Parts: sequence; structure tokens; C-alpha cells
Amino acid sequence: MLQTPPRILIIAGSDSSGGAGIQADIKTVTMLGGYAMTAITAITAQNSVGVTAVEPLSPDLIAAQIDACTSDIGVDAVKIGMLGAPAIAHRVADRLEALAVPVVFDPVMIATSGAVLADADTIAAFARLMALATVTTPNLPELAALGGLDRVRFLARNVLVKGGHGTGSQIEDRLYVSGGEHVFRSPRQDTLHTHGTGCTLASAIATGLGAGLALEVAVARGIAFVGRAIAAAPGFGRGHGPLGHGLGRVPFDDAPAATDPPR
Repeated sequence: MLQTPPRILIIAGSDSSGGAGIQADIKTVTMLGGYAMTAITAITAQNSVGVTAVEPLSPDLIAAQIDACTSDIGVDAVKIGMLGAPAIAHRVADRLEALAVPVVFDPVMIATSGAVLADADTIAAFARLMALATVTTPNLPELAALGGLDRVRFLARNVLVKGGHGTGSQIEDRLYVSGGEHVFRSPRQDTLHTHGTGCTLASAIATGLGAGLALEVAVARGIAFVGRAIAAAPGFGRGHGPLGHGLGRVPFDDAPAATDPPR
């Protein structure tokens, strides 16, 4: 029996190379059984070696995309990624204040390649979104740019500090919630193909929350999916290449033979 997929609204930028941003988000949500919708905030020209151009969309157009999705399809969870400008951050916060659904906020400021994707004014506007979000998911450089762990925990409801930029043979991701702390450990893979890991993890968590999973369970499943997608990376690009979101499989091949078109 088919299940109704959770409806996930992704508010983020587009990655022309397909490894991160909206493109990685859609792949992740689909692979984890969700229905992906998008409100694109910015168009980027980027690939595995860097970002060469960024053009934010107008706040009005971004708000219109959000309204189009929420007024018709409906939303079970929201994932926020790259925003691009303070006015966009505030307009998104305005819209989210009217939605009573889980929100995952990935405060995208620094791409895997090292490119800076948010200025100081945009970072300052993040405070509203951190207060609204169910969980905020900075990596270690982003955590520092936001003022450190104590400040982020003060501003945010729950915080997942991603440890991919750390050292050692294991990655430690730490989820700080009102009742304490959960530590998730996974083996560090020796690879450059990690472009889009933050986007992928945030979208995976949002899909889990939209399906009704508890936050700790959604985080654990998301971390496991990222690890498998890194292991399945196709090896594209000269720099930090994309993940293998399809896990090296063709999901359609798993469908029953009765669904195959007549020959």
C-alpha cells in the first residue's frame, strides 16, 4: 500500500553543478520518501572547485513561491538553506511565523569549497530564523561565524553542531536540546567528494520530521544517509565533488514487475 509522502518545502539557493543546494535537497527528500517543493532564493554558478557568481532573487518572488506551495499542496516540514540577503531572511521569517510545522535551518555561510555565501548583515538576520527553527545545523566554521556555541544555543531552540570540519578518524555530530546532548559518531571517510553534505543532512532531517520522527531519530537517520551517499559518490569534478544521492542504485528497478509498461 502506498503511503502519502511528507511534503517538504525547501527554501534555498540553486547549485548549477547539482551537488548542493536545491538540487541536493530534492534528491535527498525524494530518496527518503518525501515530496519536495522549492522556493529558490538565489541562482549560483558553481562547481566542485568554487562559486563564480551569485544572484539573489527578489524577496517578493521568494515569498510568492512559498505562498504558492503552502496555499495548495500544503507543507509538513521546511528546510532553509542559502538565503543570500538580509531582506530575504526577514521575508522568509515572516512567512514561517504563520506555519506550525517543523523547520530545519541550515545557516549556509561558507561552501565546502570555501566560498563565502552570506555577508555580515545576512548573518545578523539569522537570529529570527534560529528562534523559529526546530533545529539549527551549523558546521564548525559557521558556528564560529555565528558567535560560538553559547550564543547559538541562546538564540536557537535546538542546535546540531556538525563535526565534519573537525579532525580524527571519527566525526562527532552533537545535538543540543533543552534536555541535554546527543552525540552521533560515524567513521570519517578519506575523500574529497563531500560537496553538499550540509544541505543533504538538513533536508534528510526535515524529511524525517515531516514524517513524524522524533528529532534525535531524524538526525540519526540523516547522518546515516549522508555517510552512505558519500560512500557512493560518483567521483565527478576536480575538487570537492558531489555525493551519490542515489546510493548507486536505480530505485525504479525495485518496483514490482506489474508496474512495468507494456512492451
